[in-house]
Amino acid sequence: MFQKTSLTTIIVGVFIVYVLHTCWVMYGIVYTKPCEKPRSDNCISPYLAGKPRLQMSIYTALKSNAEGGHTLIHREEDFDVHTKFERLINVSLPKKTRQNGTLYGMVFVHQAGMSPWQDPRQVHLVTQLTTYMLPKPPEVSLITGQELPRQEQRTPGGDGEVDRPVSHWRSRLTLNIVAENFLFDREAIPSDVHRYMRVYQSGKKFVYLPLLFIDELSNRVKDLVEINSSSTELPLTISYDTITLGKLRFWIHMQDAVYSLQQFGFTEKDADEIKGIFVDTNLYFLALTFFVAAFHLLFDFLAFKNDISFWKQKKSMVGMSSKAVLWRCFSTLVIFLYLLDEQTSLLVLIPAGVGSLIEVWKVKKAFKIYIFWKGLTPTFMFGKSDESERRTEEYDSLAMKYLSYVLYPLCLGGAIYALVFVKYKSWYSWLINSLVNGVYAFGFLFMLPQLFVNYKLKSVAHLPWKAFMYKAFNTFIDDVFAFIITMPTSHRLACFRDDAVFIIYLYQRWLYPVDKTRVNEYGVSYDEEPKRKSHKE
Repeated sequence: MFQKTSLTTIIVGVFIVYVLHTCWVMYGIVYTKPCEKPRSDNCISPYLAGKPRLQMSIYTALKSNAEGGHTLIHREEDFDVHTKFERLINVSLPKKTRQNGTLYGMVFVHQAGMSPWQDPRQVHLVTQLTTYMLPKPPEVSLITGQELPRQEQRTPGGDGEVDRPVSHWRSRLTLNIVAENFLFDREAIPSDVHRYMRVYQSGKKFVYLPLLFIDELSNRVKDLVEINSSSTELPLTISYDTITLGKLRFWIHMQDAVYSLQQFGFTEKDADEIKGIFVDTNLYFLALTFFVAAFHLLFDFLAFKNDISFWKQKKSMVGMSSKAVLWRCFSTLVIFLYLLDEQTSLLVLIPAGVGSLIEVWKVKKAFKIYIFWKGLTPTFMFGKSDESERRTEEYDSLAMKYLSYVLYPLCLGGAIYALVFVKYKSWYSWLINSLVNGVYAFGFLFMLPQLFVNYKLKSVAHLPWKAFMYKAFNTFIDDVFAFIITMPTSHRLACFRDDAVFIIYLYQRWLYPVDKTRVNEYGVSYDEEPKRKSHKE
């Protein structure tokens, strides 16, 4: 008869289909089919192939359609599309913008020596040079109570409130033009490029004007400057570079995705974290990141599945360090509160919250906590431990006693250092940051009691090895990215802290091999399980 398909097989199959489908979609984005017959009337040739003399002009306006006037802020004479440049200019802000208003930028590429308003073959795009965001809360010293200096707050009402969004200046403007002489097929123009394309007819030939693109993904939160009534002039960095057609199409899709997330309620800070994924890495490394992240997600899910299955059947804590389980629960809750205090993206916050709930459930299983409800009043009861479990608890307590000699001074010293030399928004922020730094830096120490229990019992058969292996794969992936990607030192320590302990776990597994003839807590030996499965089939 048909063999029963396991859930793991289905998950892996769906994962492979998903990866292949994503590769096909990405290929369709970055590859554009050129016109096969260059002399055909179906081909659209580039205007830049004629090497025209061009000029770039940038204006500011209070409205996106430039009604009510516009102001020239920069002109690039004899503009060469193949030459990269960066210009730093000062932009005067109108009174309405200083009063929490908006300012737009209008970028024109037109024929040299002509006004862009009179050139029929000009291309232009409009972008916002300002955005609205909550002002950064003031930071105070918890010792002196002094508040750090900050800019004057301006809100629509002018009353100095800081809990309402205020106008911020985008200090960077990144521009791109497709400089390659690509022939488009009139019947196969990609929809994403079509909205940026302007075409005119010259005889029987069709010609498309330069593909101008404003890179909104380069607008990062770190570059924002808060606007107040005294901000009469602010700096603006104008960067220009060429862009390939494939990258342009990819950037358009990513820019639209970020815009859609903002329409669904994602804040500027949430969008900035997503932008960083694309802007801070090149496309090849981004593709590698996608595959690694996909495998990371797969291993996370498989580890979660095996961990839940293991603890769901767990009826005895023999050989398991209950204090290590308790520490794991505590550390995940601290990290969740830290992410919540830092207003981290929901993409990170929600998985952290779900993981915290799972760890709380494991504590309930480990300590045999039973909850009985009498109306709305809960009653907690604890199960009894047998002789073997009590012996494990003795080893566990002895390991924690030795560990406390090292752990407590380190955590206390780190908290005192943060209290004296680092400034935080509140006592709550100081407490959470001190706890999370302790979790990141010294969290691996709480894995040691389980190693001590294994050493005393001379056994590792009680551990969920499948979940351990999947978590180990993810640890190695995190190690690689800890070297490549810039991240805080404490987070780097968190990436590397599991490696040494896991290697010791592997050594213990080799040192204490599983006795396949020994009966486990369910009354079945390892050799008997295959016989039972074949009998059922």
